[in-house]
Amino acid sequence: MTRLLFLLLFTTSAFAQNFTLEAVKSFPFPSDLGRSKKGDKLAWVINEKGIRNVYVAQAPDFEARKLTDYDQDDGQEITSVSISDSGNWVLFVRGGDHSAEVDELRPLNPSGALLPQNVKVFQVAFTGGPVMPVSEGDEPAISPTKDAAAVIRDGQPWLAELDTTGSDGYIEEPTRLFKTRGVVSKLQWSPDGEKLAFEVNRDERSFIGVLTLGSNQIKWIDPSFAKDSNPRWSPSGKQLAFIRSNALGGSIDSLTSKKKSFWSIRVFDMAADSAKTLWSAPKTNKGSLIYPGGEVKLFWPKDQTLNFLSYHDGWPHLYAITTTASGTSTSSSPTLLTPGNFAVEHANLSVDGNYFLFDGNMGTEAVDKDHRHLGKVSIDKADMQVLTNGAGNEWSAVSLNTEGEIAYISSTFQKAPQVLLLPKSGTKKSLTGNLISSVFPENLIIEPKQVTIKSLDGLSISGQLYDNSNGTSKKPAILYLHGGPTQQLLLGWHDVNYYSDVYAMNQYLANAGFVVLSINYRSGTGYGHEFQYPKLSGNLGAYEYLDVKAAGEWLSKQSFVEAKKIGLFGESHGGYLTALGLARDSKLFAAGVDIHGMHDWTNDPRLDKQNRAPDGEWATDLSYLSSPVSAISTWKSPTLFIHADDDRDIPFHQSVDIINRLLKRKVPVETLVIVDDTHHWLKFSNSLKVMSETADFFKKKLMKK
Repeated sequence: MTRLLFLLLFTTSAFAQNFTLEAVKSFPFPSDLGRSKKGDKLAWVINEKGIRNVYVAQAPDFEARKLTDYDQDDGQEITSVSISDSGNWVLFVRGGDHSAEVDELRPLNPSGALLPQNVKVFQVAFTGGPVMPVSEGDEPAISPTKDAAAVIRDGQPWLAELDTTGSDGYIEEPTRLFKTRGVVSKLQWSPDGEKLAFEVNRDERSFIGVLTLGSNQIKWIDPSFAKDSNPRWSPSGKQLAFIRSNALGGSIDSLTSKKKSFWSIRVFDMAADSAKTLWSAPKTNKGSLIYPGGEVKLFWPKDQTLNFLSYHDGWPHLYAITTTASGTSTSSSPTLLTPGNFAVEHANLSVDGNYFLFDGNMGTEAVDKDHRHLGKVSIDKADMQVLTNGAGNEWSAVSLNTEGEIAYISSTFQKAPQVLLLPKSGTKKSLTGNLISSVFPENLIIEPKQVTIKSLDGLSISGQLYDNSNGTSKKPAILYLHGGPTQQLLLGWHDVNYYSDVYAMNQYLANAGFVVLSINYRSGTGYGHEFQYPKLSGNLGAYEYLDVKAAGEWLSKQSFVEAKKIGLFGESHGGYLTALGLARDSKLFAAGVDIHGMHDWTNDPRLDKQNRAPDGEWATDLSYLSSPVSAISTWKSPTLFIHADDDRDIPFHQSVDIINRLLKRKVPVETLVIVDDTHHWLKFSNSLKVMSETADFFKKKLMKK
């Protein structure tokens, strides 16, 4: 009996030791799931420990097949995966940091190569073959009628022929379509493939233009003193819809009040050479142009039905407008297709253009607010159906050529994201489950519990609690704060790779003996307009810190937490809030890891200081008081600072400045610099190093000796 008990304990111990940080981060992450026009082919990206490749599948069996053969963790992301209308070619973009706030297309070199890699568009035959560069550039738009693609190169449009008859290297040098002032984007082919609509940004204004191939002149669409964006052709190609919003300019306004940017949908009739306003958003805070991502998404599936995503009822939802042949609306208000207190995130049209597949945090249970589920709704009536439910997360659904068959990405609290196929009848099938490594500790992953915390001003905050002892022992605790701040953490693996990595990190910390709490503080998505856009947040009051402190105090009162051993960490805006916690409340937070956070809102060269603003002095004072540097005299807790030196979101000097201030005050400081990577840790080994150093720091500072 003793021998058997010893063997059981030894086996359990040895098995638990397999829960390493690298093992739990070894999951293959799928993204950019898309289909062909006919719905008979799929393409997506798989990121396996930093090695990114394109995969495809084809009807009827949809067996996954690896299309590219990259084999290095070099930090070069793959984006904009698309299948030509002919089904012959797959295009994708390799390189850059498309999540960055600035310089997203500047060459990236986290692997230390002798020369950085420029952002390029590549092509490969769907059936397989050599991967060949189409052009340097981004945003490939494949022609609907021929094997050619328009791309944005150095801010201007070029046209490239698609071909696989040549050898490695450029098949044929792309042809410049035109050159204009400003930065061109949002290329949109007309249905007949004869015209190309585009948006050109010229600082305070932007215009919509149309180029007819073979002509020598651009046609400017309804130019005005405004910002016009997001062109979208009608199915007939006779009309062009776009968004019109306020141009920048006018008298210097208050810096401490929320800005409104009113917008409308305009429709231009190509034959009549005239435009009309189809619909104007309400002139309210909710109606302002503040949909997550900063733009209104347009769809035009049928000539008489135009759809869009908007936030104007207080939640991000799908709407429909019925149009006439002349481009006017047949009703005074659009039809709300997805009613309810939830946020629509991804939305895709069906193959036949009759309905949308979408995902959002809808459901009948309280926990559904912290999940993603799939829905379906017609393009012209509010007949919404919820297609999935339960404890998992589902997103990015696309319809296929077989009636009722869909593909989507799914995860649970244990199962990492996979591409699934769901027939109209029958059982779902994983297309990527075979890629999961045998070292991935799926069975050891614990289910996070949803908790609701009252903030210091009474606001309810949702959180996710990780504790592998189920509260049966007293342990040190760690509070995690996400970045953004427009983000929402889920009860399970996330639809964003970065936050699936964070989920893996929180699981590892819980397995290592910590209680971990992550919170969805105010300013994040998923809980409505008032929650996402509070009156005083960030540099103008930092009210989201009320939620951080409340979460720390909640942890300190739990019977299973050592109140004197609570740490916190976060990145970007979460790094900023981490620094605020350490500066203002070192008695509550015993240690912290600040990953590329903001520390002095008044010391950011990117911020426009308008000294003539009526509240300019007050805005500067408020920004300073909202900064961690304003409370540096009470910052006592040891801190690890981590920053990538090619960060394109938070200036590197923000960390340099705070570190020097703390060293001068003899506060215990440790540092980690990641050379030539960005804000988003595009190289897997760098991400692993950051998380490993973070975990080791907390073990050293908070674990019993």
